[in-house]
Amino acid sequence: MKRILFPIFFLGNTLLYAQQKDYPYVALPFNKVKLTDNFWLPRIKINHTVTIPASFERCEKTGRVKNFVMAAERSGKFCTIYPFDDTDIYKTIEGASYSLSLFPDPKLKKYVDSLITIIAAAQESDGYLYTARTINPNDVGPWVGKVRWEKERELSHELYNAGHMYEAAAAHYLATGEKSFLNIAIKNADLVCSVFGPDKKHVAPGHEVVEMGLVKLYRITGKKEYLQTAKFFVEERGHYKGYDSTSNDEWKNGMYWQDDKPVVEQNEAEGHAVRAGYLYSAMADVAALTGDAKLLSAIDTIWNNMVTKKIYVQGGSGAVGSGERYGANYELPNTTAYNETCAAIANVFWNERMFLLHGDSKYIDVLEKILYNGLISGVGLDGKSFFYTNAMQIKNSFSHPDMEAERSGWFPCSCCPTNVVRLLPSVPGYMYAQKDDKIFANLFISGSATLYISGKPVEITQQNNYPWDGDLKFSVNTKSPLPFSLMLRIPGWAKNEAMPSDLYSFQNISDKKVIVKINHKEVDYNVENGYAILKRTWKKNDIVEMVLPMEVRRVVANANVKNDIGKVALQRGPIMYCAEWIDNNNKAANLVMPAGTQFSATYSPDLLNGIEVLKAEVPAILIDNKGEGLHTEKQLFVAIPYYAWANRGKGEMMMWFPEKIKDVDIVSNE
Repeated sequence: MKRILFPIFFLGNTLLYAQQKDYPYVALPFNKVKLTDNFWLPRIKINHTVTIPASFERCEKTGRVKNFVMAAERSGKFCTIYPFDDTDIYKTIEGASYSLSLFPDPKLKKYVDSLITIIAAAQESDGYLYTARTINPNDVGPWVGKVRWEKERELSHELYNAGHMYEAAAAHYLATGEKSFLNIAIKNADLVCSVFGPDKKHVAPGHEVVEMGLVKLYRITGKKEYLQTAKFFVEERGHYKGYDSTSNDEWKNGMYWQDDKPVVEQNEAEGHAVRAGYLYSAMADVAALTGDAKLLSAIDTIWNNMVTKKIYVQGGSGAVGSGERYGANYELPNTTAYNETCAAIANVFWNERMFLLHGDSKYIDVLEKILYNGLISGVGLDGKSFFYTNAMQIKNSFSHPDMEAERSGWFPCSCCPTNVVRLLPSVPGYMYAQKDDKIFANLFISGSATLYISGKPVEITQQNNYPWDGDLKFSVNTKSPLPFSLMLRIPGWAKNEAMPSDLYSFQNISDKKVIVKINHKEVDYNVENGYAILKRTWKKNDIVEMVLPMEVRRVVANANVKNDIGKVALQRGPIMYCAEWIDNNNKAANLVMPAGTQFSATYSPDLLNGIEVLKAEVPAILIDNKGEGLHTEKQLFVAIPYYAWANRGKGEMMMWFPEKIKDVDIVSNE
């Protein structure tokens, strides 16, 4: 029976389709929201004016563009380090396409078009596109096999490159309505679908993302082979006979690749954290589009493991540097925390999809935690300096050598900067969602958007100073009286929930209630899946206000997280805080946070582009003048948002503070 596709909406000049099975909750596209926000809009503009141009410039200078030129000429020598370096151009084009939807820019568009022309010339006649081989098939380097896809499982990243190309091409098409890049992607996807499948070549892609890319092409084209191949790649995991299932080595037993067992039998977040996040996002996509109940059950179980045992307090994931991977349950060290920026981005993708499956605010709670903390920490306030890893503490020269204490402009493997490029302009797309006559307000960002109930427009305008202020205002406008439910997310942190699990909790419980007003009158409300239900017939110029209690909260970890026993972290609203040396007498690792410490919160408009600063008086451990003893003195304690650290030079940084002095480490740098 032929699958019937139903038109859902036009995006620009582009007709999209809704499949018979799909996510029950539908997100409002990012370009349907016009931001006026003081927190996110400047970041998105800096991404457009600084980060995207810097990324393209670095792709030019490092030879990434030259690789495509040489591939088009079929001569030369691949001139960068990794065969997946092609993706840095793809991801930057994706980010540029999103950004062009928000900020029309003829110069940027012309440059993107020129790159697409080069990419088209580099593509082989049958659709294959992979510069590391095409330049010279007889000189491909150690990561690449002698024939196509020979080392796909281990090193070559041929399908990883393809996946990012599909995502970029989809973004470019949806942003511009032009098919120049889309046609390149479709030609390659048709080749991939002709090569891989149940009765064809079998492989579990070594680095997932092709699955998500194929789903995006399926949504645009309606071509069922793309969804079928995405499902095949997901289900192919766990069937390779070449691993040693008895080994504890993740590379030898397949866990590093999430390939040790079929995905429907997996119950933990495992292996390389970026690959895992992309896989889990694809599992959610395929489950939604096929109605696969076993896949849905598996992804629910894996998410629960991640959020109860394997996520850092600031939303980072992938604790272990060796393999950039998830560790064992509760393995969340601070001194060696890895927390790749790409893993945070993959986790945003995953949690958004979990919400679209279930409509529960807990997934947006985790997404918000990541977004405001462990993700944007990965890009400097200047828009052109980055963290690949996101440390939990830096103890001056005695820090673990793998931890980054200062930002870099680029990396030999520069996946994180270009991933940030594509994530930032898409943030407005996480604000609203809809199911039937329910409109979900998920993120609190100033701006306006128009949604439709029974074909009738509803304009919602947010005005707030979030995340610094908890007073939120929503203006609801309809052309005529219209009944529907406005679902306002009550953040977990506003109802004494530090994380939707027992992994972290608030030590100081608040008795303050979240207040909701309609047309300036306080109303009672019911809560469903973490949302305040405001069901009524809405009229023009209706006003909704929600007041969230913005208190400084002391966060404690589950006792199974051994590194955090006896320590507290600080949170205000969605923002996690840290202490830097520059604000605390040139040290941060010597601070103690006794029970009962009283904090003040003050907005500093001239500090770090405008931040809320926490202050208190706390004991600090100090060395006597002769270096022969220690004593404590009360001093001013200053904490800044975690995302803003490492923008003023290199020095100590701490997130977890001891409540009492239990021991002292004596170290030497000699």
